[in-house]
Amino acid sequence: MSNIYESAANTLGLFNSPCLAKVELRVTCKGISDRDALSKPDPCVLIKMQSHGQWLEVDRTEVIRSSISPTFSKVFTVDFYFEEVQRLRYELYDISSNHNGIKEADFLGAMECTLGQIVSQRKLTKPLLKQGSTVSKSFIMVTAEELTGNDDYVELSFSARKLDDKDFFSKSDPFLEIFRMNDDDTLQLVHRTETVMNNLNPVWKTFKTSLNSLCSGDHDRPLKCTVWDWDSNGKHDYIGEYQATFKEMRGAMDGRQVQWECINPKYQIKKKNYKNSGIVILNQCKIIKMHSFLDYIMGGCQIQFTVAIDFTASNGDPHNSCSLHYIHPYQPNEYLKALVAVGEICQDYDSDKMFPAFGFGAQIPPDFKVSHDFAVNFNEENPECAGIQGVVEAYQTCLPKLQLYGPTNIAPIIQKVASSASQEMHTKEAMQYFILLILTDGVITDMADTREAIVQASHLPMSIIIVGVGSADFSDMQMLDGDDGILRSPKGEPCLRDIVQFVPFRNFKHGSPAELAKTVLAEVPNQVVDYYNNKGIKPKVPSEFESSRTFAP
Repeated sequence: MSNIYESAANTLGLFNSPCLAKVELRVTCKGISDRDALSKPDPCVLIKMQSHGQWLEVDRTEVIRSSISPTFSKVFTVDFYFEEVQRLRYELYDISSNHNGIKEADFLGAMECTLGQIVSQRKLTKPLLKQGSTVSKSFIMVTAEELTGNDDYVELSFSARKLDDKDFFSKSDPFLEIFRMNDDDTLQLVHRTETVMNNLNPVWKTFKTSLNSLCSGDHDRPLKCTVWDWDSNGKHDYIGEYQATFKEMRGAMDGRQVQWECINPKYQIKKKNYKNSGIVILNQCKIIKMHSFLDYIMGGCQIQFTVAIDFTASNGDPHNSCSLHYIHPYQPNEYLKALVAVGEICQDYDSDKMFPAFGFGAQIPPDFKVSHDFAVNFNEENPECAGIQGVVEAYQTCLPKLQLYGPTNIAPIIQKVASSASQEMHTKEAMQYFILLILTDGVITDMADTREAIVQASHLPMSIIIVGVGSADFSDMQMLDGDDGILRSPKGEPCLRDIVQFVPFRNFKHGSPAELAKTVLAEVPNQVVDYYNNKGIKPKVPSEFESSRTFAP
């Protein structure tokens, strides 16, 4: 049995490539063509990275309504690896005002480059290419900035009062933009608030931004703040502006308010008794120490890795070489490749290296009733296996004893792991974070229950990775990933956090499965940090947990 395990591990080509730096990327577009003569486009940009010849979406900007030259406030943070050619693709879409999904959007153009090109030039401007590689008149500009060691974030809460009324039949619809003044006197958009409709005394939502983004760590760096009256045609009316520094903003840290007069320079010159166009108020300024993934790991937080394997009949008879569960003496099947690829990385963050392994969709001995959360080692009291090799051995041992059946229900296994994560949540300590790897060959049959289970799990210290094995159509599974919008339960409750990552194994079939692990685990560190930071749970320092604890080899 160990031959298969060793074969799988050796063929993965697992490697650890140290991140040289983190880079923040910002996007601006110019001269987007109007596809509709009656309205301007509602642009959104997708950023993709290439892996083994396939483009995988990393993130996307917000949608800006009615704009031909948008400056997006979304900041993309990527790891820069000097030794790798990191190919990027930016795709521009016109998102209909009635739909936010990419599937129904109009493709306006794309630009491909490498991260090295952006970093070396700091500001890369290239034309967008239409379908058929036709050069368009639209341009995209990507600006790179290294994220320094200052990991602190600042939480700001703005409001305003007595703003100028720019609308005839209603009141202004104000929003606030904050720009950082760069060393070359250019302006960099830091944040754009939401629009508060029909209100001259708006209270904007509290937002967080890194100190690096806000002022490059320089508390005296000038910040230009502009207030606009939003118009649906994209021609927003200028209300006024003011200049500030983070040093001034810190005055709101002790509960006091900091105020600035919002000035329209034209009115200041033309109007004799002009005072201002309103008052902008900073109600709260709070510096938040953002702990890193390593802070929590080094503080004793353990990654509790659990695997769930699909044993439904659609996998085929394990004795048949065409079966997805067929055990070849030396060539691991897709289930084993995915399991080893992800498990080998996760096990480094678990001290005892004991991993629960479950199966679903099979009739199990002795009574051969269908179960959707049985222990692969058939020990319901202790479903843990010793290391990833132990999981592999338990999987191989149980296969001949099962009757593959159905249906493909994964909600029970999510609920089982969520039950353990719920107990951890009540400790209010950063000691255990749960990762559930689900390996399945088809679209699930309990989608409603699964959505409900995921929404509830989003409140817990838990992440879910789903790998689609085989050649089935997994398009319906993409909705669980939340990339096309926030996943909601059947009752309409939204996910608190995006905790699901779904990928088809076939995307990595012709490359190293290490790339599969790299893709599905990429979001986990941020998910861990986001959970604990949102809960206000700080990592323990080494003296607060047992430094003498022994780790499994």
